[in-house]
Amino acid sequence: MLERAVLLLELFSPQHPRQTISELAAGSGLPIPTVFRICRELTRLGLLERGDDFRFQIGLRVWEIGTGAPRAHELRSVAMPFMEDLHDITRQNVQLVVRDHLEAVYLERLSSHDAVGLVGRMGGRLPLHASSGGLVLLAHADQDIYDAVLAAGPRAFTPHTITDEPTLRTLLAEIRRTGIVVARQYLNQGTLAIAAPIRRGPTVVAALSVVVPLDTDSTPLTTVLQTAGRAISRGLS
Repeated sequence: MLERAVLLLELFSPQHPRQTISELAAGSGLPIPTVFRICRELTRLGLLERGDDFRFQIGLRVWEIGTGAPRAHELRSVAMPFMEDLHDITRQNVQLVVRDHLEAVYLERLSSHDAVGLVGRMGGRLPLHASSGGLVLLAHADQDIYDAVLAAGPRAFTPHTITDEPTLRTLLAEIRRTGIVVARQYLNQGTLAIAAPIRRGPTVVAALSVVVPLDTDSTPLTTVLQTAGRAISRGLS
């Protein structure tokens, strides 16, 4: 029951924020009566909400529960002042990213209305190999995570996404050496993404990234981003 409920909740997205029982059944592969029973229970618990048109959407209680996650709450609290400073400087996208197995999860994003468009969203997930923050996290992950990423077959989001093993291995080694990654159109066309690690002691627990137009000079941003990453790391120690 719990696994099926999570499966249904995961079907909601910015592209499909409101769905009918039939749509949820088609997306999950579950029988309509089963979907109906689960949605009724999720609605009773406040995890789903049903509109007058009988379409369901994620309930506020999901957000309330999510904000209580210790890893996310502490990271966001410590990082937010530095993210706001970076946003004031760039007026673009500033992101806080953590790893969940083979995916980069976006805990927070600050954006301006005229910032460059992105594939990912706050609270969303992307493969580790494709985003700047994900690459930082992959560079500092265990070997079994790296092996699993390769076994899954890295997907190309743009013609510039790194998907071949030798180039990816070289890039990850460079990230570990320099403490920074500059990703040119790896995930979004026309963008430059820069990311630096955030540590708790010796362990990399998150990444801080900025995404700006492709023609932006990356040199001053790398210095500012690394300084912010180190400051957040001190706050987590």
